[in-house]
Amino acid sequence: MRDKFCLDLTLEDLNAWCEKREVPKYRASQIYGWLSSGTVDTADMTNVPKNVRSMLEEDFIFGGFELREHLVSKIDGTEKFVYGLYDGNIIETVAMRYKPGISVCVSSQAGCKMGCAFCASAKIAFGRSLSAGEILAQISVTQKIIGERIRSVVIMGIGEPFDNYDNVMRFIKLANDPEGLGLGARHITLSTCGLVPRIEEFTKEGLQVNLSISLHAPNDELRKKLMPVAKAYSIEQLMNACKEYTKATSRRITFEYSLFAGVNDTPECARELVKLLKGGLYHVNLISANKVPGTVFQSASPAKVKQFRDILTSGGINATIRREMGSDIMAACGQLRRGKIEEAQC
Repeated sequence: MRDKFCLDLTLEDLNAWCEKREVPKYRASQIYGWLSSGTVDTADMTNVPKNVRSMLEEDFIFGGFELREHLVSKIDGTEKFVYGLYDGNIIETVAMRYKPGISVCVSSQAGCKMGCAFCASAKIAFGRSLSAGEILAQISVTQKIIGERIRSVVIMGIGEPFDNYDNVMRFIKLANDPEGLGLGARHITLSTCGLVPRIEEFTKEGLQVNLSISLHAPNDELRKKLMPVAKAYSIEQLMNACKEYTKATSRRITFEYSLFAGVNDTPECARELVKLLKGGLYHVNLISANKVPGTVFQSASPAKVKQFRDILTSGGINATIRREMGSDIMAACGQLRRGKIEEAQC
């Protein structure tokens, strides 16, 4: 039974497969090279015999990663990709152009179970978690389409990475493989809404991956209104886990803070955030949130965002304002997937 997506395969897996199928061992490196370059169709493996390709198709899922839509921003060149998976699920990937190189934002799940009040994915049914290879494909296939090397990756698209912990850890291993993509751990950023037990587990992994946490509020009362995860784990529990992480790894944590007009963008919230983060190895990434249809949340004004940033920096907190990218192509995660699913249901 075919139950493994082709890009889930490691070189070790392919060596074992060649031995089992009585295929010459050197074919494993050839096949792995094709997979690492974003090939998901055996017909493209021109130096692999047809009978070997047929056996691969019998044993593994190929062609299960179809480009459904590709949009390019006229504003800043940001590119958004909608991919269809072998079982009909839909995911999104975004390629963003910065001076140091291209960064790709990948999804870890088809949908999300976290239910954040301001999120485009919250009101759409959850599909499933992605395999490590399906996360990897968002890099290798996208890289193949755009014809340019991807420099860095953020696991910050649709889904909660720590709700798909094992596959995400396996993805990091696959992405790091020098025989594959060869993407350094410090070029990978993992973003979580704050699943405390998983942060504690991740701390023990000893990885050089960057950690980002969606905070969006300086206190429990407000955070519970925005993020259901706050009902399970208090800010005190979250900050204790963060302190242990920075102590064990000596690596800085980035807190994502989306600013919503009249909700969490006040000077009082900023001053409370200064008290919460003071003295820690932290950075705050302020986001002028996108308007999401079906929600009451509106973006904070540029003046409010700047005022919030200035209060943080004057209080000794390292803070920056994230540049909005791809606004003309709905680059914020979940917006296009939501539209596609709603179209299909009409």
